[in-house]
Amino acid sequence: MNVMDLKKEQLRLAKKVIVKDDFDELNYIGGCDQSYIGNKVISAVVVLDHKTLEVVERQYAAVDAPMQYIPGFMTYRESPAVMEAMSKLEQKPDVLIVPANGILHPRKLGMASHLGILLDMPTIGVSKRPLVGEEKDGKVVVEDEVKGVVMKTKQHSKPIYISPGHRVSLKTAEDIVKRCMVEKHKMPEPLHEAHKYCNRVKSKIETEGDA
Repeated sequence: MNVMDLKKEQLRLAKKVIVKDDFDELNYIGGCDQSYIGNKVISAVVVLDHKTLEVVERQYAAVDAPMQYIPGFMTYRESPAVMEAMSKLEQKPDVLIVPANGILHPRKLGMASHLGILLDMPTIGVSKRPLVGEEKDGKVVVEDEVKGVVMKTKQHSKPIYISPGHRVSLKTAEDIVKRCMVEKHKMPEPLHEAHKYCNRVKSKIETEGDA
């Protein structure tokens, strides 16, 4: 894939991103996590009851990576696996939390935003580092606009960075992540559960060859 063509597509899709709340009730919250075995991308998705944070459903998919990793273009490598895993869910989440940036991206289309467009659903980005911007008073500022929030979730650990993905405002994204936090876990529970499930799936495939 030509990087310049991908940049042009990102800039075009970024115009479609909605950074205001565009959903009704929030009953189910989803999370995804990706891992690799060789050139296969494993995507694990989980759906939790938003009130109790109990896991309602788990699904996964293993898909050949369509391209090598290029910083800033992770969606093109991982989204086919995420979308296949999401398609298997019987209970779709009302909002999906993605372990990547949303609009905190050089072209305002991190993986959380890109997936939101592809899936046509509300998404929130939670990352371990922003790809752009400057931290000021707990916010991430890009060109004098607040695009993300810095959240310290665990003592003696580095913070996480929250940004709108698609169809969610920054304030709502922050509120949802706060409500999904469980003591002792650095990441919100949907991502924590997805990460655990992804590790189990990866181990199972490596042991049994079931991909």
